[in-house]
Amino acid sequence: MPQPIRVAVNGYGVIGKRVADAVRLQPDMQLVGIGDITADYRVKTAVSQEIPVFAATHKSEAAMRDAGFPVAGHLHDLLDQVDVVVDATPSGFGASNFDHYREHGVKTVFQGGESHTLPGHSFVAHVNFDTARGRDATRVVSCNTTAAVRTLAALRNADLLLRARGVLIRRATDPWESDHSGIMNTVVPESSIPSHQGPDAQTVIPELDVSTIAAKGSHTQNHAHFWTIDLTRAADKDEVLHALRAMPRIAFIRHSEGVVALNSIIELMNDIHRPRGDMYEVAVWEDILKVQGKELFFVSAVDNQAIVIPENIDAVRALSGRSTGEQSTSMTDEALGVRADFL
Repeated sequence: MPQPIRVAVNGYGVIGKRVADAVRLQPDMQLVGIGDITADYRVKTAVSQEIPVFAATHKSEAAMRDAGFPVAGHLHDLLDQVDVVVDATPSGFGASNFDHYREHGVKTVFQGGESHTLPGHSFVAHVNFDTARGRDATRVVSCNTTAAVRTLAALRNADLLLRARGVLIRRATDPWESDHSGIMNTVVPESSIPSHQGPDAQTVIPELDVSTIAAKGSHTQNHAHFWTIDLTRAADKDEVLHALRAMPRIAFIRHSEGVVALNSIIELMNDIHRPRGDMYEVAVWEDILKVQGKELFFVSAVDNQAIVIPENIDAVRALSGRSTGEQSTSMTDEALGVRADFL
């Protein structure tokens, strides 16, 4: 049996801690350690799970030791021990870290907050796994872009997609930052059209005819997408549902079952005992979806904290060249309990 893929996660925040947990569930991966600069409760949870913690800077090492953390070494020590690093640091820091990763010859998975030009490749597993195989680096696109690519690619695969126009209502901030960076009692439109999600989707599927408008709402969990699709031909609802069902990591929810809003979905994820209440799938309202001749309208929901986690795992395998896309996504979905229907 081949040696497991040795993985580091640099940045143990919203995405990093979830990626670390997901790596530990994979039969072909080993989480060697995490890197961070903080000495707060987030890193303390890693210590409590006996995950080796490496300090990203000398200053952070002193703070960690003062907090009583058993520091395993510096980030450079961690990079010497791994095959792939998942950079989950805040937006913009990945670019400054890239030279360190290259110095150590470590393959790198970046997040959507970094520019596509940094690695020169953007990743959604079911669309372009093969073009990431063996590369030195790739970038898992943002939560909203991941959701858009999954749903639009499903329609494209069925030869139904002509053009797509979407309105995205984004959460204002991540839940753990609600005390200092949220908004209240307002909706804030993004200052340009298209919003970045449409062009970002084209970094994965260049030929997509897609445009998006986005706004931030005064909530902290989950995004809502409202899509108007021009189809290539007249179709019926069953054909569209079949196309969406053919794409893994899309799951259906139903208004008729009481799943009527974003908060309902969060409660549902808790009720089915998802870790942290996470939803890895795009949730599409089956009984809101409507087809009128060559027009399709649907509404979907996106977990801003969790949807990119399976993509990160598949990106690790793609860079390592260890499996095919189908093998990787199947393994990831089984380990994480990804579903096509929640009920």
